[in-house]
Amino acid sequence: MKGMVTIRLDGELERMLDTFCRRTKRKRSEVVRDALRRQLALFMFEQLRHKAMPFAEARGYLTDEDIFKAVS
Repeated sequence: MKGMVTIRLDGELERMLDTFCRRTKRKRSEVVRDALRRQLALFMFEQLRHKAMPFAEARGYLTDEDIFKAVS
């Protein structure tokens, strides 16, 4: 079963969404689903990164550059 969510948009956000949909020839629901999917993936990544940081720091990985050097 597919779920349904109703959201309220302020005027500016609605205009931006409609403009984007016209330019990309995509439906509103498709754009909103994609945006939600991306936001939730980012949130999950940030949570995993937060959990992994103590282990990385213990091994001397303090920045993204430290990791990049190790895998390059």
